[in-house]
Formats: sequence, C-alpha cells, structure tokens
Amino acid sequence: MRNVVIGFLGTQLDMGKKRRWRPTLSLVEHGSFRVDRLELLFDIKFNRLAHQVKREVEDASPGTEVLLQELNLNDPWDFQEVYGKLFDFARGYGFDEDREKYHVHLTTGTHVAQICWFLLTESRHVPARLVQTGPPGPEDTAAKFDIIDLDLSRYNALQQRFDQLSREYSDQLKGGIETRNPAYNALIDQVELVAGSSDEPILLLGETGTGKSELAERIYNLKLDRRRVKGRLVHVNCATLNGPDAVATLFGQRRSYLGQAGSERSGLLREADGGLLFLDEVDELNLSMQAILLHALETGRYYPLGSDHEVSSRFQVIAGASRDLRSLSAAGKFRSDLLARLSMWRFSLPPLRARREDIEANLAFELVRSERALGTQVGFNADAREKFLRFAQDPATLWPANFRDFSGSVRRLCTLAPRGRITRAMVEGEMLRLQTDWQASSSDTDVRLVEQVLGAAAADIDPFDMVQLAKVVRVCRASTSLSAAGRTLFSASRRKRKTQNDADRLRKYLHKFGLDWESLSAPGTG
Repeated sequence: MRNVVIGFLGTQLDMGKKRRWRPTLSLVEHGSFRVDRLELLFDIKFNRLAHQVKREVEDASPGTEVLLQELNLNDPWDFQEVYGKLFDFARGYGFDEDREKYHVHLTTGTHVAQICWFLLTESRHVPARLVQTGPPGPEDTAAKFDIIDLDLSRYNALQQRFDQLSREYSDQLKGGIETRNPAYNALIDQVELVAGSSDEPILLLGETGTGKSELAERIYNLKLDRRRVKGRLVHVNCATLNGPDAVATLFGQRRSYLGQAGSERSGLLREADGGLLFLDEVDELNLSMQAILLHALETGRYYPLGSDHEVSSRFQVIAGASRDLRSLSAAGKFRSDLLARLSMWRFSLPPLRARREDIEANLAFELVRSERALGTQVGFNADAREKFLRFAQDPATLWPANFRDFSGSVRRLCTLAPRGRITRAMVEGEMLRLQTDWQASSSDTDVRLVEQVLGAAAADIDPFDMVQLAKVVRVCRASTSLSAAGRTLFSASRRKRKTQNDADRLRKYLHKFGLDWESLSAPGTG
C-alpha cells in the first residue's frame, strides 16, 4: 500500500535560513518510512520556493512523486478561511483508502493550520494519520519523526484516564461512600456531568435530611477543582430571610440608610461574587423576597439598602427545597418565573428508606466521622452491629428525618460507648429512643393528617384507629406502589404466613375508611 503525505510548504523552515534542518525535505530522509507521493500545499506568492523544494525532494528520493497543490490564503491566521479551504480541499481530493495510506504533515504551516488539520483528521474528513517531524537533538544524527494515529483504539488509554477522573469526581460527590443504590448512583453521575460542564442553576429537591446541603458543598468543591468558580461558597438559609433585616442580609446596606457608624453591610450576594450561592430552603422565601431575588439572579445587579447605584455580583446558584416547588407554584405560594430560573437542572434526592442497600456503607462513613470528631477509635461488637443494621434496614424503620436521624444515632452510640465498643444493649437502647422520639413527634400530627384525608369524617374515627390510619397514610405516601407499602406495613406478620398478598390486605384496610391507593399516592396530597 502506497504512503501519501499531505502538508503545507514551510515558508520559513523550508528555506533553511534559520537552521540547516528543513522539515519537508526531512520527510524522505527516514529510511523506515517510504513516501510514495507528497502533496505539497503552497501559496502562489511562494511559487519559486515550492518548485525548489519539489526538485530537492525528488533528487533526495527519486521514488517520491511530488505534486504541488496551489492553496492561496488571504490570511493564514484566519481560522474560518483556513478551515474552509482545507475542508474544500479534502472534499475534492478523492481519497482511496483501499490502495493508499494517508498522512498529514503537522510541522509546517501556521498554528491555525495545525489545529484545522487535527480537526479534519479527527472527524475523518481527512482519513489520515498525523506526522510530526523535528530537528535532530545535540546527540542525534537523524531528525525526529513521529506518527500520531487518531484511530479510536489508540484513545483507550486516554479514555480510561478520563473515565477514572470522572469516577473520582462522582466519588467526591458521594463523599467517598461506596453507594450501591442504582438510582442514586445514576443521579450522582448526572450531577457530575452538569456541575462540570454547566454554570446554570441547580435545584436539589428532597425531604429534610436527605443530604442536600452536603451535596451542594461537594458540587462547589468539584466546580472549584474544575476551575468553574473562583470565589467562595455562600450558604443562605432562606427561612431566616423573612424578617426586617432580610433585605440588608442578602443585598447589603450602606451607612447612609441608618446614618450610624458600623451599620454598613456587604451582603451575602456580594460575598458570593465569583463563587457559588447556595439558597437552602428556598421554598421558605415569601413572595416579596422571591421577586427581589429573581431580578438579582437574572441580571447580576441589585441596589443595596440606602444606595442610589447598582452593584454587580456574578455567581452561580444552587437551590435546595424540601417541598414540591411545582405544587407551591400552582398554589400561588412560589413564583413560577423564579421556579423556571432555578430549575434548569433539577435533581430529587431519594430518602434513606429508599436506599436501604446503602445503609451499611453509610454506617462505616458515620463511624469514621464520629471517630474524627471524638478523637477516639470506636467499633461495634459483632452482635450489636448485626442488630443495628437489621433495625436500620428494616422496611418498618422509616427514618423520618433521614440522614439526620441516622447520623445522630451513630454519633450517640459512639459517644456513649465504653472503651470504644458499642454493645448490643446499647443498640437496643438507641432503638427504643428513636422509636419513642418518632412516635412522640408524629402523634401531634396524626389528627391533622387524617382530617386532611377524610375531612369531616375524621371526627368519627376512634383514637386507636387514628394512630393506625395516620401510619398507613404516611407509608403509602412514601412508597412507590401499593405492594411496596404493603410489604412495609406487614413486614413482621408476612414472615409467619405461607402466602403473602400484602397489597390485597392494604387495599381492604383502606376500603374500610373509603380510601384507595390512587387517592393517597396522587401528587399534591400532602
């Protein structure tokens, strides 16, 4: 198969004025690489040099056919012109890959031409490998000659490095926890792609304690590593922005507003300049604050209190919310234009009860974190660890505050562990504590929850049934299907039965109160 080399005439180097080495001529001086045809692209202004180089190449290598291809450029540093003319040259060339191997000589031509050659070969508009030549070193007798093959198989090592880096970024977003839940891992992979390539707002949704704040901080660190932000992370608790100082806290305040020394405030938006603003609990903002904030997010400009001049601050935004903002917007409690601005990228973090396969890995993470905080090594006895995991992974354990409950539980066990060992009795005591706390916190809301579902008919429900029905409603709303809710509610008794039809048992129970699965699981029911 014949070797064909295509390249520009070196208007400086091929003259040989600056050094003896001449790149185009050196192509035919490598014994290990035969050049059967050389396609030399030249501008008519250098016609004499092109013919001179043609003669010298043919004298040095009689078996090389040199074809001069006139390619005139008004500005060889104009990317659009160079790429367009090389593209037209490639379209009209008529490559015959069955009989010829093509190579592009990268050494000659402007840097713009080199970039265009790379783009054209990488996209296969020019089906060639790249040739790079160079002058011999001080101790070398032969000039340098390298072939760069852009075949995809040669990218494997590079692609593996990119994949490894992507995995490292995903691990960074997961806090180094080896999570197994497929849905959560897929979500983190998407977050990594978005955080590394987009500066648009990110909206993190999820129940309290699902890790929105920690994920926002990890996204910021990833953006910092990828050089997408330079400034700091500013955490704003929007639940505190509804008082008289809210505007000054967010937008800053000039001394002229109060006329008192020391009353100046830069404001959180100003502190976030060049960095990232995390609007935690954004669903707690009142409508007036939403309107003021929207303008600042869209334009990057705002008026501090007491100022007649606008201030500019450019920052990226992550917002976190525990409630469904679309439902709030439909109810007129959240501005639809602000929601549209914040939800360019929307990610819903699953609750802990939907990630039970990740509990064991999170237990190991919390142990390490507790050890660092306490300054002592702590571990479970084998039977204690087994009992805690069985309790934590049980479908009947709902973890209403998610990781806040889970992390607090592990921290208590570690703090109270005698000689750094967590015993079975300690685990049983912690289980009782959690169940008592959860029951106490939910009992006050049971009546309101049942009234929300049954309306006036709730007045006829016995106190005993009230607690039971409220529990069933909560589980139904937290489950993905009627069968999943049944498995959670009947997890203990189903082990004693030969046949399990949890969905039918739950359906009959709901029917006693005139309820069905569809009405409880519908969006906006609570």
